[in-house]
Amino acid sequence: MNCNRLNIAFAGTPEFAAVALDALLASSHTVVGVLTQPDRPAGRGRKLTQSAVKLRAMAANVPVQQPLSLKEPKAVDAFQSLNADVLVVAAYGLILPQAVLDTPAMGCLNIHGSLLPRWRGAAPIHRAILAGDHHTGVCIMQMDAGLDTGGVLLSHQLAIGADETSAQLHDRLAAAGADALIEALPRVCSGVLQPVAQPAQGVTYAEKLSKSEAKLDFSNGAEQLHRRIRAFNPWPVAEAQLCGERVRLWRSQRVERAVDEHSPGTIIEQTGSYLRVSTGVAHEAIDLLTLQWPGKKSQDAGAFSQSRALIGERFG
Repeated sequence: MNCNRLNIAFAGTPEFAAVALDALLASSHTVVGVLTQPDRPAGRGRKLTQSAVKLRAMAANVPVQQPLSLKEPKAVDAFQSLNADVLVVAAYGLILPQAVLDTPAMGCLNIHGSLLPRWRGAAPIHRAILAGDHHTGVCIMQMDAGLDTGGVLLSHQLAIGADETSAQLHDRLAAAGADALIEALPRVCSGVLQPVAQPAQGVTYAEKLSKSEAKLDFSNGAEQLHRRIRAFNPWPVAEAQLCGERVRLWRSQRVERAVDEHSPGTIIEQTGSYLRVSTGVAHEAIDLLTLQWPGKKSQDAGAFSQSRALIGERFG
């Protein structure tokens, strides 16, 4: 086996995974096949949509497999026919049975968007922001039958910006994960990197996001509100009622100075740059920078509130 020219199978679905696939396609390794989720309806028109990974693979003329499940013998046979030295997995979305885990000589490596064992599971980027973590990172992990429980081969730490959204952090972690993968592959192949078991302490789980979490409660403090707005950008997007309409809140910032007390959710200042809103903590406020009326595009606060007198209105 030539550790600098490996035959790699790749399993992934969204853009986070596509960034890693791009890196593999640009490397000295050969991508012998790609596994991705079946095409699914998306958008308002519910049009059947191909995954970001599938689109990249087809553009590079890489064979694509889209099994509904890898538990079916036909799906396992199709994967085994690729004769890959290693399977690289990133945000694939299907459970790998033992028959798949055991097939490649180098096993199956996963790119995970957190510093394991913190934030195992489906939404590590969003949960890190919601929890107020100051740092996160990426891990290259040797997969086993558990949920993100395998030994860690390589990790890189990143600081989380005070105003950074999930969308922004996603892009930085995707790039870091791709770099870490290219660094790790030859070192795992040659035996230089060995998996280190995750500690039993510090395990947390990043549950999948739900739309119900997006509804903001302005009786909370500015920090919690700011975290939620950041974490839910780009999905499911924080929201609150204003003037009888459901308004989506895309970007915000903390107010560093104390403000006069008002009922939580009251708009106390309106400028071309922000709407300043009181919170449930005395003398705390949050500035809403980018908002969206129903049926409209997201706008900065000035355009959002143009020709409307919003001071005294309340988010509820």
